[in-house]
Amino acid sequence: MSENAESLIDRGEFTPAKGIFAGAPTVSAQGWAASILLAFLSSAGLYYVNIAPVISNALMSGAGLSAAESGDILSANFFGAALGAFGITFLIRFIPRWKPAACALLLSSIGLDLLTISLSAPESLVPLRFVHGVLGGSLVGLGFAVISRSGIAGRAFGMLLAVQYLGGFIGIITLPSLVPQFGAYVPFYALITFSTCTLLMVIFLPAYPLPAGKSTRSILPKKLVLPVTPILLTLLALFCFQLANMALFAFIIDLGHAFGLTPGYVDLTVGWASFIAISGAILAAHTGDRFDLTRPLAIALVATVAGIALFLASASPLAFFAANVITGITWAFCVAYLLTMVSRFDAAGQMGAFGGFASKMGLASGPVIAGRLLSGGGDYSQLIILASVLLLVCFAALPAAVKLDHAGNNSGAET
Repeated sequence: MSENAESLIDRGEFTPAKGIFAGAPTVSAQGWAASILLAFLSSAGLYYVNIAPVISNALMSGAGLSAAESGDILSANFFGAALGAFGITFLIRFIPRWKPAACALLLSSIGLDLLTISLSAPESLVPLRFVHGVLGGSLVGLGFAVISRSGIAGRAFGMLLAVQYLGGFIGIITLPSLVPQFGAYVPFYALITFSTCTLLMVIFLPAYPLPAGKSTRSILPKKLVLPVTPILLTLLALFCFQLANMALFAFIIDLGHAFGLTPGYVDLTVGWASFIAISGAILAAHTGDRFDLTRPLAIALVATVAGIALFLASASPLAFFAANVITGITWAFCVAYLLTMVSRFDAAGQMGAFGGFASKMGLASGPVIAGRLLSGGGDYSQLIILASVLLLVCFAALPAAVKLDHAGNNSGAET
């Protein structure tokens, strides 16, 4: 349990649960079941990110949309999520009873997914998915806030990664084969199913109310404040890293087809790579507390560039598999490190919110840029080269990592 949550619970400064959920049975507030339910709560709003290749390929092959149109629809979701996640940070303290808010967001998202299934014109889907993204991003931000005051944040975030990667694995393995039989909107039925399951889980979560009175003030230790330039470079690196990876990931199924690989092999490769990628997050959690930031991040960035470049040899099934596994592992690893860096720049956690915003903006920009390139006469080799160049920008964050390491070492020496 975190020091913040533990001290507040010990002092009895959590307000009692009220409202329509007051009499509902709930799981133990600090138990494993709670961490799993919290993981679903924080994953439901962005599950489409984990199955983005399936959605993109279904819209192109099943609905007959172009790469640009498919990319615009995905990016509308991502841009909306960035806006929703950013906006909810200013509203959290005004939502003392989060469960009704979460249910409202989930029900609204389900309604928009049902409406999506009834539409087919890109000019209608783009604004619709943008609004869906705003709702999803708001739900993710709300879920993160609840996790932060649950007292089991570390375990809950770990389960969050597991739910996201396992959900992506199951979706990528199963959904593509269902599209020819049931239609292009199969992935959206999966989104509805995920949201519905999460809606049922919310009932059994404890209230985790806002701390009362003076306890709302942060009692975290004061953190180092660095100059603006390292902060901006780290945010830029996070943005470019997410953009480069999502530009390829959103079209990874079609990329495999373009290089002559069979649909069955591509689906299995992408699915298993998503499952294996969870090891990157586990590795980041292991090394983050034992080593400085700079060397592991530098090694992972080099491996990412090499993995992206390996996609140029995707005509070889082995190369395509290796590229997916390498980039999947390093994607989870590097994002964890970059977000850790951002979180160390201030005591209040405001930069953490900006880090989430930069991350989602990168995720949103990737599909639209890739879609424009592919629809404008470009090919996947050019997209791979562009992604590799964008990743080189990420090395600009290493000087900031060095400063953070030196500051941490000096602080440790003083204590």
